[in-house]
Amino acid sequence: MEITGKVHEIGQVQQVTDTFKKRDLVVQYAENPQFVEYIKFEATQDRVNLFDNLNPGDEVTVSFNLRGRPWTNKEGVTSYFNSLVAWRVNKAATSQPADASYQNQPPSAPPVDISSDNDDDDLPF
Repeated sequence: MEITGKVHEIGQVQQVTDTFKKRDLVVQYAENPQFVEYIKFEATQDRVNLFDNLNPGDEVTVSFNLRGRPWTNKEGVTSYFNSLVAWRVNKAATSQPADASYQNQPPSAPPVDISSDNDDDDLPF
């Protein structure tokens, strides 16, 4: 699965146990601009560095897996949890003109009217 949005927040690496670490990334997702969603992704173990080169405001595409698991408390009540586990994050390419000097060119001359009422030319059209 993939989603594109803007980086809202980048969490610090959390060392949960001696052998497990994780890191969160929150992305603003605005499929409908009136109702912006804040989607939290996580990266674990050796993938925590996926978020190193990101900054808030960056436009990114996050590739992720949806994970779900049950948990039963002491009273025997089962709850279900979902996780969005990121496995790739790409910054969106910024659209820059190929030649920036093109924008600084003086305006071109106005078009010349080459139509004529004179039918002296010998062109067949």
